[in-house]
Amino acid sequence: MMSLLLAVIYLSFISLGLPDSLLGSAWPLMYQELQVPVSYAGVVSMIISAGTIFSSLQSDRLTKKFGPGAVTAASVAMTAAALFGFSISRSFGLLCFWAVPYGLGAGSVDAALNNFVALHYSSRHMSWLHCMWGVGATVGPYIMGYALSGGLGWQSGYRVIGLIQIGLTAVLIFSLPLWKKMGRSISLSRQMAVDSLPLSPRQVLRLPGAREAFGCFFAYCALEQTAGLWGSSYLVLHGNMSADRAAGFAALFYLGITVGRALNGFLAIRYEDDTLIRMGEGILAVGVLLLLIPGGMWLPVAGLILVGLGCAPIYPSIVHSTPRHFGPENSQAVIGVQMACAYIGSLLMPPLFGLLANHIGVFLFPYYLLVLLVFMAMLHKKLCGREAK
Repeated sequence: MMSLLLAVIYLSFISLGLPDSLLGSAWPLMYQELQVPVSYAGVVSMIISAGTIFSSLQSDRLTKKFGPGAVTAASVAMTAAALFGFSISRSFGLLCFWAVPYGLGAGSVDAALNNFVALHYSSRHMSWLHCMWGVGATVGPYIMGYALSGGLGWQSGYRVIGLIQIGLTAVLIFSLPLWKKMGRSISLSRQMAVDSLPLSPRQVLRLPGAREAFGCFFAYCALEQTAGLWGSSYLVLHGNMSADRAAGFAALFYLGITVGRALNGFLAIRYEDDTLIRMGEGILAVGVLLLLIPGGMWLPVAGLILVGLGCAPIYPSIVHSTPRHFGPENSQAVIGVQMACAYIGSLLMPPLFGLLANHIGVFLFPYYLLVLLVFMAMLHKKLCGREAK
């Protein structure tokens, strides 16, 4: 039963990743067709992130009331509807309208599934779970690149992903009995986590070490989202690539995350979460340095791949350690606020880079990533120092 349910959860995370990289891949053509400045990608990203922040903060209450299975199925269905909305949008205003249900759906499922796996499965499964997100995020740009190169338009790319999401919604609905059986077989300590009262965000912030963990998560997700959203535009505007070719190369960033998380699942058997995070930070630093070195088009492409590889272990390692750091009874609330902090980073930092790119230049891309990396590394070091005391 646990193995079958785990397969369903893997499929759910593929559905989370599929649409995440579409906007960055298609935006070099979308902004021209919609007749808006290039920086307006940040506006759409902000709306999506605002929705995810709200739904993440509600995840503790919703999951304890309805259960993780029902929350996941409803959230994926909402995302599917939003993707079809994107596919019929012919104006920037409509794009912003459909970004609202997109964000609301993504936040609830992210927090619910992350906490469920952190409670019930080992660290390697958390890495492989997020590897499945990387599979979706890698396939998404290829689908969009195929639609663009075939002259079908970016709307067709969104429509295909929407159809896939509908299929995954059906799988989740049929899997609801598995979630209920799992709930009846969990241990006493896990049952306490389910039966505990929801915590408010203010109560969560008072937990020892919470601020450092949330700040580290903020910086990481700001870096990942900025790289994913603006990597394609950097290759087009700074590297003089064609839009369809850059969309394919930008997918290599997500391929780096996917391959890295697959490998990280095996490394997690031997190494602790904090060690894996430091390894990721080191690889990230090498990738950013390659982006800084002037040269042909292959250096920035290699840099994006290494940035993806460096990102791979950080997110799952932080999330998986949450029940251990804060207790199973607090983990859903803490992970909900973690997701909110992640999406605050996604809301603020990619649009900020869009403004800098619009007014100064897209060449600032690697410097921006470097600042976020240093900030994240400092917070993680402080968090480890606090726990060592």
